[in-house]
Amino acid sequence: MEQQVRIDKWLWSVRIFKTRSQATNACKKGQVWVNEELAKSSKMVQPGDRVRVKKSPVFYTYRILGIPKSRISAKLTIPYVENQTPEEELIKLQRPKFPDFGYRQRGLGRPTKKERRNIDRLRDDQ
Repeated sequence: MEQQVRIDKWLWSVRIFKTRSQATNACKKGQVWVNEELAKSSKMVQPGDRVRVKKSPVFYTYRILGIPKSRISAKLTIPYVENQTPEEELIKLQRPKFPDFGYRQRGLGRPTKKERRNIDRLRDDQ
């Protein structure tokens, strides 16, 4: 019998997400795919499956090599997961996080609540 585990538990145990509830929420938001199919948090995965996770702005791609019995340290994840994220996706992390619209001149103070909402809306669109 092959080993199987829920996708949210696997994402948490190999430290792709900090907490299991974050992994579950990512599945609910449609940010996790298993073998090119959108995955619910209860989706069972096994070694050999491909997992794609959107952690803005990057789409990470992993191949499941094994199922750990419980959450393991970052150094010990190597036998359980293979990172297959394309180089083009990793380059997106090099870009500056705050574009020009987030800059405020010195002495203008904090943004008002309305300005803050507009800034957040612009950041979410990108």
